[in-house]
Amino acid sequence: MTAVITLASRRAAPTTPPASLETIQLHAQAHNALSTALHFLGQPDCTAQQLQTATARAVRAATLLKRASAAATIERKEV
Repeated sequence: MTAVITLASRRAAPTTPPASLETIQLHAQAHNALSTALHFLGQPDCTAQQLQTATARAVRAATLLKRASAAATIERKEV
C-alpha cells in the first residue's frame, strides 16, 4: 500500500515579490548571450574568431547575471 503524503496548499507557501522589469530584462539579456555563446561552440567547424566571440558572449552573460543578482538584492531590501 502506498503512503499518502499531505502537501501544503498554495496559500501556505511563502510568496515572493514579483521581479522588477529591470531584473527580468537583465535575465533575458544574459540568456540571449549564453545562447549565442553555445551556438558558436556547437558549430562543428568552430573557428578561432567564433571561439573568441563565444568567450565574449559568456563573459557578458556573467556580467549581466551579476547585475541582475545585485538588482534583485536591492529590490528585496526595499520591500
